[in-house]
Formats: sequence, structure tokens, C-alpha cells
Amino acid sequence: MTNIPETGRTPRVQIRLVVIQILVLSLLGTLGGRLWYLQIREGAEYQREASGNHVQQVVDPAVRGDILDARGVPLADNETRLVVSASRTDLLKQKDDGKAVLTKLAGVLGMSPKDVMQKVRLCDAETPQPCWNGSPYQPIPITDEATAKQALQIRERSEDFPGITAEPKAVRRYPGPGKSNTAQVLGYLSPVTDDEIQKAKDTESPYLRSDMVGRSGIERTYDKVLRGKAGVTRYEVDNLGRVIGKAKSDAAEAGSNLVTSIDSRVQRVAEYELTRAMKVARQQFDKITGTNYKADSGAVVVMEAKTGRIVAMASAPTYDPNVWVGGISAKDYKALTGKDSDYPLLNRAIQGQAAPGSTFKVVSTAAAVEAGYPFDGRYPCTSSYSVGSQVFKNFEGENFGPISLGRALEVSCDTVFYGLADKEWKRDGGINPKKGQPKDYFYKTAHQFGLGKETGIDLPNEVTGRVPDRQWKLDYWKANKDAWCRTGKKDGSYVEKIAYENCLEGNKMREGDSINYSIGQGDTLVTPIQEAVIYGAVANGGTMYQPTIGKAVISADGKTVREIKPKRRGRLPVSQSTLKGMDDAFAGVITRGTAAWKFGGWPQDKIPLHAKTGTAEVYGKQTTSWLATYSKDYTVIMTIAQAGTGSGASGEAVRNIYSALYGVAGDGSIDNRKALLPEPQKALPKVRADGTIAAPKISGDPAKDTEAAQKNNPTNGDDQQPAGTTASPTPGNRDTRRRRGHRGRGSRRMPS
Repeated sequence: MTNIPETGRTPRVQIRLVVIQILVLSLLGTLGGRLWYLQIREGAEYQREASGNHVQQVVDPAVRGDILDARGVPLADNETRLVVSASRTDLLKQKDDGKAVLTKLAGVLGMSPKDVMQKVRLCDAETPQPCWNGSPYQPIPITDEATAKQALQIRERSEDFPGITAEPKAVRRYPGPGKSNTAQVLGYLSPVTDDEIQKAKDTESPYLRSDMVGRSGIERTYDKVLRGKAGVTRYEVDNLGRVIGKAKSDAAEAGSNLVTSIDSRVQRVAEYELTRAMKVARQQFDKITGTNYKADSGAVVVMEAKTGRIVAMASAPTYDPNVWVGGISAKDYKALTGKDSDYPLLNRAIQGQAAPGSTFKVVSTAAAVEAGYPFDGRYPCTSSYSVGSQVFKNFEGENFGPISLGRALEVSCDTVFYGLADKEWKRDGGINPKKGQPKDYFYKTAHQFGLGKETGIDLPNEVTGRVPDRQWKLDYWKANKDAWCRTGKKDGSYVEKIAYENCLEGNKMREGDSINYSIGQGDTLVTPIQEAVIYGAVANGGTMYQPTIGKAVISADGKTVREIKPKRRGRLPVSQSTLKGMDDAFAGVITRGTAAWKFGGWPQDKIPLHAKTGTAEVYGKQTTSWLATYSKDYTVIMTIAQAGTGSGASGEAVRNIYSALYGVAGDGSIDNRKALLPEPQKALPKVRADGTIAAPKISGDPAKDTEAAQKNNPTNGDDQQPAGTTASPTPGNRDTRRRRGHRGRGSRRMPS
């Protein structure tokens, strides 16, 4: 007998077979379940994804809308150029990452291999410009200035240039009509980045990899309306990449055109006069420093007083915005951003902040009246004002006796404002006020005038300026106390003494702080655009407008026009009677005050002008020139750093801008035919039936025409203060009263 079954299998073998059968059945069951899940439950979704693998997209970039001046003259438009581009994806497939191809390409284009390779490298934290900051999958422009011969060489020898294309494309152009520049206002474009694509993916305005986006200026603020919508054509292809049909097509939508309030003719005059004023200032000798004025930067704003619309805005130094088109070179990028560049990318009209000097007295006057001091009261304009052992002097020790606040504005008497600010400081409790005691009229009024915050202009990166009130002093002291206490010395150098004082009581409002503040010195900072808003409000009766450059958006077909209306920001905290008194005083500055020597012969009876001069001291630098002016139509603000006094450095230039606006010749006669803009432009440009916008031609150079018309002006080029005016400046560039080495307690901290 045997225990082996008839099958010939032992019990152990049978158990193993059963286990194997169970495993096989389990695997089959799992596979069947997975197949059911993929094909039945999720089949439709995977079918959609699979079909997507066989669809290729071809992007047709949208034509970017034009930026036009108020009359329809293009400030930024597009032109067709031969663009040579490189595909990083194709270059990286080659053994040497495309270096040989790029070197060969450089020879054809007449460029250095280094410059070409820098263009196609990707930007990161360690890679300086030039580099590509767009998508690595998008063709990278090498040049947009290729000749037809160069493009033909590349296309006919395509096997020698894998990954290189040469084809006509629409590229941005900044034509500079009438020799105007407008660089900081317009801004520039650069390729969209992958991060921007991801962030905008689910928004109303997503980006495509081919998009160019605004990086600064109007190009950035109105990027969404200017950019339009790129067209996308989707083709069905087989597994070999052959087109077998068209899946879907979205036509490109051209961007809308933006009409601005800029007048390119006035813009040219403003730029020219600012540049010339700086050049003239550099020829003037500064007795304080013993060198000529440096006049290294400046800005001018021309604004409609009754709407806040910007007619011209210039900043110096400036640059050619076309350097960004097609990618910027290393040389140009260094010229714009290097330490010796004076940073021309900054728009100093909205980003340049400095102590305002005596132009700030419009705020101090309003504050004094609010505090209870009558506008027509009598206040001592003495040669100096003493606080303990400290003496604050009027300019050259001038003494006008008891005068009104209006007269104090005309002759820019510092000691009147010293005395009023000092009285208020004492009424507020001095250096250790009781809780709730300070009224701080001088500081609150500054905030009510809109200082210490943005004006809201439709340009990016506007700065706020500074009102150095008690809260600011406390915050600033907390942030810097440790450094002051570590470096300060009671009997050390000037800087060490300042640090010592600030360590002890930098969080308190000191007497000297309030005295200096009243005449726009110390830690006070304003921007030209803020001053334009303030003096524009004085001109129009008290309404502060949000400054704007965009005036209307017109669709590419011309059928839709959306006007951008002026916006009110509030009113000056000043009564109509006080405004009338200020207005009369500012007119007096032109006829008998600190600007009279630069406006002699002006037809004041026909075109009344009003002004306030200012000369601001900056520690370690030469004085800053400010001139704030207005007519019934316009506000013109000019400032030049390290250029001397308000009317001395800026007076002639500002007068010439008004002469261009109103057609005033050097002898004071008025020729309306030569007036560029005797009243603000109200109507929008005419839109033709085909959607194009009619634009008048600018003949000649508006700035040169203005200059020629001023040859008979007896004050042009005059460095001497004319006899009969109230101020008595030394020969050269000067006008308002300055303190020279006489500062009060707490005033020795370095102003910015």
C-alpha cells in the first residue's frame, strides 16, 4: 500500500497549487478592476487627456495698442522689423548647448559671440543683465535690427542654424514726436515670466508665453488694456506630428489705444527747459561749497489746475526708451543702473522726494490761520530769531518789520514762520506735552494737504514723501535708537553729536524740529507731483484732484471709447478768504517778490501768474531749487537738486514753459498763433471710420521755436538780481532766505 494519491500529487503539492490558483485569480481580479476603473469610470477623462496629446498650439501674438498724446500723436506704437530669435530648447539638444551655432550667428549679425550668448542665458539671482527673464520655452529675440540680407542668409542656410529663426514681427517703438522723450512716463516692456504666467492663470487676463508686459510707467499701469488677447490656433496631429485637422481657433484681439493728457509739444519744451536750466546752473559758482553747482537731477510737472490731468512730466537725467526694445545690451543696462548713472530709470516727478524749502510755507500759512493767527495780522519779520543760545537767521539778516502773512509769503520771511511755529510748539506743551495736549496744527494741516501719502497718480511706484510728526519721530527713534546710542558722542564730531542728541531725545518733538519744519526743512520730504496737487488746488479755489495721465481708452476698431474722468481727492483745509489772500501774495511773488527778477516784462495784466520760490538745504549737498507756480489754467512745478535757489535755477525755465503755452514773446507781447496750448485740450482725437486715429504732424522743434521767441526777454541769462525787487541776493543763482550754519535745538539731524 502507498500513501501517494492516484493523481501522483502529495498533499503538500496540492496545497501549493491551490495557493497559486488563488494568487492568479486575485491578480486577475485586481487587473480587471483596474481596467474597469480606467476604461469605464475614468475613461472619458483619460480620453480627453489623450486627445490633448495630439493637439499642437500655434500662438498669434496680439498687436499692442498705441499710446497717444492728447491730440492723437503716437508716443508709443508698433513697427514691423526683421527679428532674429533663438530657441533654447533646440540649442540645448546640441552637444555643445548651441555655442557653435550662436558663435556662427554672431558673425552673420555683426555682433560679438559674448553678447549673443548673454542674450539667451536665463535670468536668476546670480545672473546680471543682459539675460532672458521670460519663459525658457519661448523664442528669445537676439536682435530686432536684422537686415534683409542677414535674414536671408539665416533662412537659406537653416541647416547651419538649427533653433534660429528670422522673420518679420511687430515690435514696440517710441518715436519721440517733436523730439520729445517721455521715457519715465511711458515705461518699457519685457517678456512675461513663468511666475507671472502662473499667478495670472486664473485671472481675467491670463498671460501666454509669447506676451510682452509693461514693466514701468503707462505701459505697466494700462498693460491689460494695451496688451489685447493673443490668438491661438490648435491643430490635430498624428503620432508622427503630421497635421490631420484643425481643432479650434481663437482669433487675436488687438489691444486698445490709450489717449493720454500729455501734449508732446509741451513735453518737449518742458524737457528742453529742464535740461538747459541744469546746464546753466552748472556754470554758476556756489559760494558755500566753493565749487560750481552740480545740478545732477531734476523734474518738472505741467498739470491742468482744474482737472489734475498731466500735460507734461519730465525727469532728468533721462534715457531713450527704445534701448529696451528687442532686449537691452550690457552696456546700455549699466548706463541705466550703474553707480555713475544718476539712475535715469527713476521718475523724479513722482519718486524724487526732497525737503521743499519755502514752497512749504503754503502749508504753514494755512496752519497758522487754523491755529487762530489772522492772515492780515502783523508779525515781526526780524533779521533773526533766537532760542536760547541758538540763532535762526533770516536770509542775509533781512528785516522787514511787522508784516502780514501774505507779505511774508511774498518776501519769504523765515522769521515770521519761526515765531509762529515756536509759539504753537510751546502752546502744545513743549518737549514734554501732557497727554491730549498737543494740537499740532502745523503737522495736521500737512496731512490735510495730502502730504505723507501717495497722490494716486496712474503711474506705478509713487513714493509718499514724509510728514515728520510725533508718531513718525517715535517710530524712527525706535528703529535707530540702538545705532545712535552706540555711535553718539557728546563732544564728538558733528555727526556724533547728532547721534548723541537723537539717542537721548530723538523720540520727542524738539523746539528746533518745529522751527525748521515751518519753512520746509529738517525731515520733511515732498515730491513734485504732491506740490502740483497743492498749488493746483490753490489755483482752482481749493479742490485737490488725483493727477492722471490716462485720458481715454479707445478700442482697436474705434467703436468703443471709455473716457477716464478727473477724480477729486478732497479740499484744502482753507477758507475762501485765506485762499484769496494766498493767491494775491503768490501773484506778488511774481511782480515784487522773490521771483520778480526772473519775470520782468511778463504780461501779468493779461496772463496772471502766481509763484512761490524755495531753496532747501540738504546736509552734505548743495541747495535744492524749487519753484511752484500756477496760472488760471496750469500748474508748473520745477525742482533741481544741487542747483542753488528757486527762481535763480528754475525761474527762466518755468517762464519759458508758460511762454510756450500762451505764445508770449520775450518782450511780453502775445501771439496766439504761436501758443501751443492757450487753454487745456478738452476734445479727444478724431477717430476715423476704419478705427485709426487722426494725428496732426509736429513741424520743427517746439523747444527751439520757444527759445527763438525769447531772444528779446531782458531777464533771460541774467545772473544778477535786478534793482527794485525786495530780495537782495548776491551775484549768481539765488533768491530766498537761507540759514547758514545757524540751527536750533534738535535741528542738526541730517535731512534727507
